[in-house]
Amino acid sequence: MTFNLTNTGAVAGSEVAQVYLGLPSGSDEPPKRLVGWQKVKLDPGTSQTVTIEVDENDSSHPMSNWDQASNGWVTPNGDFTVYLGNSSAKTDLVVAGTIHTGP
Repeated sequence: MTFNLTNTGAVAGSEVAQVYLGLPSGSDEPPKRLVGWQKVKLDPGTSQTVTIEVDENDSSHPMSNWDQASNGWVTPNGDFTVYLGNSSAKTDLVVAGTIHTGP
């Protein structure tokens, strides 16, 4: 995911941009999962293009659930909602898109 981050304040500062995935309904998982982040330092009034990669095959299994029956990681079918923000609080997140898996 690539986006622009801007410091609209009057002093230099840092922000931790975070990407969350909402797993498909019925996956029996928490509503959102932190799948990537990057700390960015910005001077006042400056912007920076930020890229946070989410790799489905990463060892953290960002898009999968542990399935006891198959004794392995399984990616559920359905729509994953992609959120971007600086915390998991509902008011701090914006929907950045969706990813569809399966038929």
